Amino acid sequence: MSDFTLDRPGRTARAANAIDLYRAVWRWHFYAGLFVLPFLLTLSITGGLYLFRDEIDGIIHSDVKRVVALEGASLVRPSEMVDAALAVHHGTAVKFTSPADPTSSAEVTVRTDTGERLAVYVDPFSGNVLGALPDRGTVMWTIRQFHSLKFFGPIARGVIEIAAGWSILLVATGVFLWWPRGQKGGVVSVRGTPSRRVFWRDAHAVTGIAVGGFLVFLAVTGMPWSQVWGGQVNQWANGSNFGYPSGIRVDIPMSKAKLSDAGTTSWSMEQAQVPVSAPSARSPIGLDEAIETFDRLGLHRGYAVNIPTSETGVYTGSVYPDDAASQRVVHLDQYSGVPLLDMGYGNYGPLGKALEWGISVHLGQQFGLANQIVLLLVCIGNVVLAVSAGVMWWKRRPARSMGVPPMPKEPRALWGLLALLAVGGILFPLVGASLVVMLIIDTAIRKLVRPAAA
Repeated sequence: MSDFTLDRPGRTARAANAIDLYRAVWRWHFYAGLFVLPFLLTLSITGGLYLFRDEIDGIIHSDVKRVVALEGASLVRPSEMVDAALAVHHGTAVKFTSPADPTSSAEVTVRTDTGERLAVYVDPFSGNVLGALPDRGTVMWTIRQFHSLKFFGPIARGVIEIAAGWSILLVATGVFLWWPRGQKGGVVSVRGTPSRRVFWRDAHAVTGIAVGGFLVFLAVTGMPWSQVWGGQVNQWANGSNFGYPSGIRVDIPMSKAKLSDAGTTSWSMEQAQVPVSAPSARSPIGLDEAIETFDRLGLHRGYAVNIPTSETGVYTGSVYPDDAASQRVVHLDQYSGVPLLDMGYGNYGPLGKALEWGISVHLGQQFGLANQIVLLLVCIGNVVLAVSAGVMWWKRRPARSMGVPPMPKEPRALWGLLALLAVGGILFPLVGASLVVMLIIDTAIRKLVRPAAA
């Protein structure tokens, strides 16, 4: 008897185990895709648009956001621009955002007498009011709200957190299914024509392997904004909800207000409490002097200044530019003009630095135009993934059936996969809970199908 004959039972068993493992992975890849792909489509379309937020808003809202740069002309004082905005829209000025470049308008955030918040745009060369929009009322802010599902409340944000976790599972199982195993077609090339299922299978596999790593990166770097995981990690990273690392804490009174209450801030500063100005007999320094101080301290251009509206309020200059390393927040005592806290990217802890850098890349801003183009291609690739998956499933799907991939003959093939899922569930609790629910549903489906097949 030959060695080949003697080895055949062992090889047959190994082949059966390999087929069972493939079926188990394929089944969970199908479930992950069923849940993730609708979100992948919407996130990719809205995310691809938001990559070019400044350019798109600059075109759509050019009447209020763009001005003609006058070479050699001096700028109107910030306080005069605020006065001009309040003359048209009565209320209280709560923020002043300086022009980011010579062709940008200044922005005055006004809380009107009716309680509405308006972004009033002023020409910094003439002091004329160009117009107003609801605060965060630009087209790109609307796109951002859709992208994060904030429009639909906390439950929807929880669902998108689950989708991000399942995206990682989708990529991991997809790489396993793509692995060549001796085949040549469908690895880096696409076979057939669009009329054939193999074309869509190959297009899905090749596109997936090209963008899979980027998809995992986007899912992970998008987690800081998530409802449960992001909130909990933010509190842990900031320590006791204070927001500032121990090296920056100084013995000064702090208010209960958070920096994020006044407007957009960096992820690492969301828990940061705002200090208070010590009551004084002297008059406040005023917005113009505060801005002169911020300029002298070297804040990146385009920074915003929160204007104090109470006797203990402070002037807060904050800027979160494209380069994460230039992020900075400075609080000034409104009477003395003395900096109470001055914090930048270099003061963040290791986790804060890593997440802020990842967020900056996620937003397409860390590496400029190249960052935008690469992520736009990834977004297009994600759309191709979703469309090809749908077409491929439709062509494979049996009549009057969901076309769920078959169960492995030996259920133990699922154990290794489930162990990996458990690790992900521990790291991301909402994702873990959804995996348990899906496992229960899958078990119920197997029990229902088994008698019917008998």
